[in-house]
Amino acid sequence: MTLSAFDSCPKKQQGVALIMVLLAMALVVMLAAGMTQQQNIRVFKAGHYLAQQQGQSIAVGAEAFARQILVRDFEEDKEDNQLVDSLDEFWAVNAAILPLDDNGVAEVQIDDLGGRINLNDLVATNGQVDPLTKDRVSRLLIALGITGISVDALVDWIDPDDETISAYGAEDGQYLMADPGFRAANQPFVSVSELRLIEGMTEEIYVALRPHVATLPVTGVGINVNTATAEVLMSLHEELTTAQVESILEGREEERFESLQDFLALPEFAGLGLKSAGLGLQTRFFEVVSRITYDNRVVNMVSTVFRDQEGNVRTVHRDTGQKNRITKEPYTISEG
Repeated sequence: MTLSAFDSCPKKQQGVALIMVLLAMALVVMLAAGMTQQQNIRVFKAGHYLAQQQGQSIAVGAEAFARQILVRDFEEDKEDNQLVDSLDEFWAVNAAILPLDDNGVAEVQIDDLGGRINLNDLVATNGQVDPLTKDRVSRLLIALGITGISVDALVDWIDPDDETISAYGAEDGQYLMADPGFRAANQPFVSVSELRLIEGMTEEIYVALRPHVATLPVTGVGINVNTATAEVLMSLHEELTTAQVESILEGREEERFESLQDFLALPEFAGLGLKSAGLGLQTRFFEVVSRITYDNRVVNMVSTVFRDQEGNVRTVHRDTGQKNRITKEPYTISEG
């Protein structure tokens, strides 16, 4: 072997070593880049989670603000000796706008649930169908022009047995044929959104029906005639006409009903024999709709709250899955 051959070996070894170093450096750079990307994702997730938690905390605060509005409303009504709830009161007219720091804003709206038909009134606690509520729901469907679903299907969803009450009802036999299959609840509605599961329900029917019904956790609260929608008023008697209901609403805008006697004495009800059963002048359940815009993120929350006969207000349910529920004219609340 010549001297030149010996001289070339160290050079080859140096070249291989250099390549290995370069490969190691490339591997380190790739690992570092991947770790940086993962770290950025973790930072983004943590920031998003933190902002989401802050938004939800603010929404809970907005809910507390709405509860205080309802407490004040009760105290003022009690002071005036007029425990009556109507759509001309402050809580019902506007959506409150509460400015936040860092260019955020909280929007809060209180919606009445007392003027709707409580679907859980369809079946009493003893499992028997309530004929008054069933007739009202049937007439409500007619007033809304809904033919795709039957009140019997609603009853079967609530009642405890697994037998349909008529050919228009629906129990496990129908629902298990769906894909995927499921069973009838056989218990009171927990949420209005359960209506989407009812046999024959479509999105069009659901949208039309939702503003006029509620799924309250107690029965027998009654319909607030001062806040009832036109369609709910139509459901009170089969002989009521659209013109008569419009006349009732026009009169109610001028002056709310201070007693059920005043309501039942309306000329539109003359000769109908309408009774006060299932009717009232107060609202016990409300929905507090909050939309929080904070740190370039939006958090929505809809809370169902209950106000008892002493004026105490407590939250019974929260839902963060509903959007676009703020519909009333805004009213900005100043810090002063």
